Amino acid sequence: MSRFLNSFHKNLLPYTPGEQPVDMQYIKLNTNESPFPPSEKVIKAINETEISKLNLYSDPECTALVKRFAGLYNVKPENILFGNGSDEILQYCFYSFCGEDKKAIFADITYGFYSVFADLFHIPTDIIPLNDDFTLPLDRFKNAGGTVFIANPNAPTGLALTKNEIIEVLESNKDDVVVIDEAYVDFGAESVVDLIGTYKNLIVVQTFSKARSYAGGRLGMCFADKELINDMKMIKYSLNPYNIDRLSMAAGIAAADDDAYYKNNAKTIIENRAWLVDELHALGFEILDSKANFIFAQHPTYDGKRMYLQLKDRGVLVRHFDKERISNFNRITIGTKDQLTVLVDTIKAIIKE
Repeated sequence: MSRFLNSFHKNLLPYTPGEQPVDMQYIKLNTNESPFPPSEKVIKAINETEISKLNLYSDPECTALVKRFAGLYNVKPENILFGNGSDEILQYCFYSFCGEDKKAIFADITYGFYSVFADLFHIPTDIIPLNDDFTLPLDRFKNAGGTVFIANPNAPTGLALTKNEIIEVLESNKDDVVVIDEAYVDFGAESVVDLIGTYKNLIVVQTFSKARSYAGGRLGMCFADKELINDMKMIKYSLNPYNIDRLSMAAGIAAADDDAYYKNNAKTIIENRAWLVDELHALGFEILDSKANFIFAQHPTYDGKRMYLQLKDRGVLVRHFDKERISNFNRITIGTKDQLTVLVDTIKAIIKE
């Protein structure tokens, strides 16, 4: 680092994104992208609707996009805010509702950006260890005394809370904001978007990167009470008013119009997940009960990092974490049936060696 870097940031540990190697052609099961392309309506909207207008700024209020999703989710437009990926929305949450006098509360094993944002903005934290079985210790998140962040389903474990469990957290933290990060909710968990009218302290964050096949486009959104949305808008307009480009707005509207396509893709991923779990169970793997578009798996006699490296050498990428509690696990994105068949066959070959 240079001698000019702000001293506050010299010890910052940035978020580590999943590998995007270009040295060879991989079966890519490491970053929880959808194996399915955007719908034809989305591609057409990008190519034919907005690409000729890129000389003009986009609508900072995302008016048409907000209106379309308000109808899709049966909420008022004032209850939606779009971001440049859900990471930007989460950044707004940390910046708006945490500070020196308001700590951020999240699990020790969860989405890695939570700790990065806390460090970046110098926010005190209460990091709560997951139970031995990787479930969330729910009572530790009640009456928490700070802004609560819960990924539901959690990453990288894939485990999910029920709506009633989230209500318990909301009821016990009425004087603090509770952020429910639903990046993977489309693959089997219960959404709590319908609770925003009841709980003024609830923010529900979602993304287009997973179920809506738009990881490369960057689009996310949140649902919350109007006052919370306005708080985050103040931050948005202080940082980047034109955060959603014209192409992503057009893509988002078209995705809403083609919602059945994406729901069907999510259904296929759920089916493929069940198939992969059965196949890996037959090989002796232990697998957490995922409600996401990935599984978290370990083999009792085969080292997790070694498995990851052996798969990579053979052209199959999965995600490995060096954190001690989960170092024997690998997170495997659910791809197409053909991709998963190659994965299973490759694992069989590795184990036999």
